[in-house]
Amino acid sequence: MPAEPVAPPAVTDEVPGGRRVRRVVAVLALAAVLPALYLPGLVHDFFDLKIYMRAMDWWAAGNPLYDYVQPDRVQGELYFTYPPFSALLLRPFALLPLGATVVIFTILTGLGVVVTTRWLLAPVIARHQLPRVFALAVAVLLVLAVESTRETVTFGQINMLLVVLILADLLFAVPRGSRWAGIGVGLAAALKLFPGIFIVYLLAARRWRAAAVASATAAAATLLAAAVAPRDSWRFWTHELWATDRVGRTDYTGNQSLFGLLSRITAPDKPGRLIWLLLVVVVVGYGLWRAVRALRAGDPLTGLTLTGLVGALVSPITWTHHIYWFIPAVVVLADAAWSADPATPEGARRRRRLATLAVGTSALIVYGVVTFYDWGVAPARTDSPGEFLARNTYVLLSLLLLVTLPVRSSPGKSHQMDRLPE
Repeated sequence: MPAEPVAPPAVTDEVPGGRRVRRVVAVLALAAVLPALYLPGLVHDFFDLKIYMRAMDWWAAGNPLYDYVQPDRVQGELYFTYPPFSALLLRPFALLPLGATVVIFTILTGLGVVVTTRWLLAPVIARHQLPRVFALAVAVLLVLAVESTRETVTFGQINMLLVVLILADLLFAVPRGSRWAGIGVGLAAALKLFPGIFIVYLLAARRWRAAAVASATAAAATLLAAAVAPRDSWRFWTHELWATDRVGRTDYTGNQSLFGLLSRITAPDKPGRLIWLLLVVVVVGYGLWRAVRALRAGDPLTGLTLTGLVGALVSPITWTHHIYWFIPAVVVLADAAWSADPATPEGARRRRRLATLAVGTSALIVYGVVTFYDWGVAPARTDSPGEFLARNTYVLLSLLLLVTLPVRSSPGKSHQMDRLPE
């Protein structure tokens, strides 16, 4: 019988050089975090949260919710664009002083970062026998440095709430097969449309019960909002949902979706819908095929990550703060690289390839897309290859990860090798 592959040694104090590796990792993490604290991305001044609260004040005064409009230098006009169920949850915060709401949102986002990072790292820490507190501390610092996290905090967004609901439901808190599976995804989809892609993922994976629970939960939350605000609900689902111009300019660099990429090619004209729909069909088909294969191979984290990247690509509007799913992608890449056996030529090549992709992805998502680029107010066409790469970094990275993200065979067993996509 062939001998079982031997797991690479864990980086602990008992392994020669373990402390040195830990110090190097800590220095690299701080080197990534400290510059990010001074990047221009921290000047948003809770812009989105202020719009939410003003829209809630407008609504509480008896005005139609979706009539609220605010002038903006870049986008022209800004509106409240979330589903009515989100408005129900946001309205009580309008009763508080704005400073208190800012503090609450910031604390909740910080707690969400800590909780989700712990969920993602706990299996990796156990598998590779890493020092628990040190690894979590470094990981949380790195996640806080990522552009999507910075933008979530400084815009006052609710993205981490959605991530907590999805990860808790499909990966960490709700046992698979439980009658409650799907509730978190359903609530997330009722709050914001983007998480609806995870219901499609459940259907593709033939998890019929969880998909039904998610759909029923989203429908129940939507009906609750309709009972409280029938006119606003009718208006949203029959009109505002389809008016993509209310969300913002699709050619703006911050829109890192396939439609945004096409819009930047054709600006100031709109891109052809047929081309976009064909790309959507290809990305959804291939991405969810890989996601389901990952789930069936015993790697649900990779399945969820691929699904999140599919959602970011196919949504007409995907702001940079929406793309949390690069973070678990880095975890998967780092874990797969660490699990590769460096004693064999193939394992050594795999480790170098995956480690390079993990480091490169980390660098891109920390220093970001919109942080350094202000492309002006007028619609701007991309006229050079360099500008194309700079303005579509996350779109291209999402496509790359959709193809190259490894599917780990039973990642609960540290000695088993990781498989690259066939």
